Amino acid sequence: MNRKALILLKTLTWIACLSPFLWLLWCAATNTLGPDPTKTITFTTGTATLEILLISLAVTPVRRLSPRLGWLIKFRRLLGLFAFFYASLHLLTWMGLYCGFQPDAMLGDVVKRRYVTAGMAAWLLMLPLAATSTNWAIRKMGGKKWARLHRLVYIAAVAGIIHYWWQVKPGVLKPLDETLILAALLIARPVQVWLQRRKAAARAAGAPATVRG
Repeated sequence: MNRKALILLKTLTWIACLSPFLWLLWCAATNTLGPDPTKTITFTTGTATLEILLISLAVTPVRRLSPRLGWLIKFRRLLGLFAFFYASLHLLTWMGLYCGFQPDAMLGDVVKRRYVTAGMAAWLLMLPLAATSTNWAIRKMGGKKWARLHRLVYIAAVAGIIHYWWQVKPGVLKPLDETLILAALLIARPVQVWLQRRKAAARAAGAPATVRG
């Protein structure tokens, strides 16, 4: 992919990722957040977090489908940071609008409400990933250690889905789409690794033997 096309796609990605935040700002400025503004902000930031996080997780399995899709890797970090951005807004909404930034109220919620516990766990898992998203961190940690650390994103995504399910009322199936997508992504990764190893083994078995004289 040429440089101009890449810049255009990155610009469009920025616009798409910022659109939920800009929409919230517009609604706040025009007083159109609805009858329950806090709920609107909470739902919008939470949904944006999960959707962008799932898209970032889809980058690796999709780019493995073809060598021509290798350029997708350039978007994974950006998407991951935007997911953390919305997760932090989601957290701040709970801390400020629900708990009034009162430590006792926040601690009580974490202990008593399981969906808050799961959500907090998801954010805490994403925190070190965001903190080590720079090229400097990759060089400092080494590629293998960095890659192992960033596998926490899958656990964070699972915790985020659990947070969503525990928050909705029984019988509400809104989180089902995100759950199925995450399940497919979790299955795709080991399947693709197995297929790659199988192809490598087949090529090795079909390679002509080296004649030594």
